[in-house]
Formats: sequence, structure tokens, C-alpha cells
Amino acid sequence: MTRPRLLRLAPLAAAALLAGCSLLPRPSPDPTRHYVLTGPSPAAVNAAVKQGTLKVGLRSVQIAPYLDGKAMIVRRGDNEIDYRDYARWAEPLATGINRMLVARLHVSDRVERVFPQPYPFDVVRDVDVSVSVLRCEGRIRPDGKAVVSFTCGVEIVRVADKPGAVGGGQVIFREVFEAPETPWKDGDYAALAAGLSEKVAQLADLILAKLPAE
Repeated sequence: MTRPRLLRLAPLAAAALLAGCSLLPRPSPDPTRHYVLTGPSPAAVNAAVKQGTLKVGLRSVQIAPYLDGKAMIVRRGDNEIDYRDYARWAEPLATGINRMLVARLHVSDRVERVFPQPYPFDVVRDVDVSVSVLRCEGRIRPDGKAVVSFTCGVEIVRVADKPGAVGGGQVIFREVFEAPETPWKDGDYAALAAGLSEKVAQLADLILAKLPAE
């Protein structure tokens, strides 16, 4: 092919190339959103007046294996679990619940210090608190209504190795706590995270109410 003919075809080839590029689909935006549990603000934590003397150990929060993932969950009936892949926790759920409980207990005027596990060697605690989360999710009831669902086991035990402790190792409180279900609009995951935050706050209030007298 002669050079003049090549020069005449070059603009046509460039136009075809540009037309082909314009036919490629544009990348769609990532629909994934990430959520966290919310608790007392840093200002509220720092402003807490520490009048109490109780030293509380908070053992690492245990969580049901099906909850131990990043996707938020909506339950249908007793056995169907729907993982919402585009609505995800920004941190492990057990970590978020533990963080919230520490903050909630810290702002109480009954508690002097809260020590999450692992405990420092030189710390003397009055009680240890254990929490095992059984449900922490949205739920679609048989009547089709969507609600916030939170259930956990909670146990408060006197610390056995505290010097001069009376009743060390004694179980002060043990109960399965089922928070009252509250309405939720399916698909509003920010509202689901806020609703579950409120359930954890109710759990913290229960723990505080069951702590022993100072």
C-alpha cells in the first residue's frame, strides 16, 4: 500500500478506534457501604465524674459464628439468614460491641475503672463481666414487619483472686438478655446500626444495674 493511501486511511482508523472506546461500559460506582456501632462521645467519656470505687473487668465479647463476618444480617423466620453483602460492618462486630460496653460502663458514676481483656498483671478487679452475643441483626417477622433483634448471654462474677475478697468466684448475675424488638425499615442499614447500638446501650444499663454494692 502506498504512503499517500496510508495517510488517507489514518484518520478513518483513528475515528474507528475512538468509536470503539466509547462503546466500552463505564465502571459502575461501588454500592458497598460500611457501618459502625455508636456509643458515648469522647467528650462524654472524658467528662465522666468518677465517684464509684468498682473496678470492672470486661472479658472479650464472644459472638455466634454466623455473626462473625463483615456483612450485616437480616433473619427471616427461625432458620433463614440473609447476608447483605453491600451493607458491611467497618470493624468486627465483637470488637464494636466490646468498645461500646467499655465506654458505657466507663461513664457510669458507679465504676472507677473498666479493664478490657487482656488484663494488666497489676490490676485488682472487683468483678468480671462476660457477654456472649447470640443475635445482632435485622429480622423480618412472619407478619412481614422488619425489626431490630439483639440477644445475648451475660454473666457477672466476683473476682476470686482479689486480696481479701469475700465470695470470690461467686456468680452474681447470669441471664439471657433479649432486648425489646423495635421497628426498622428493611434496607435502611444506617438505622439498623443505630438500633443495634441502642440495644448494646440497654445491655450496658442492665450490667450496671446488676453490679454489686460498692
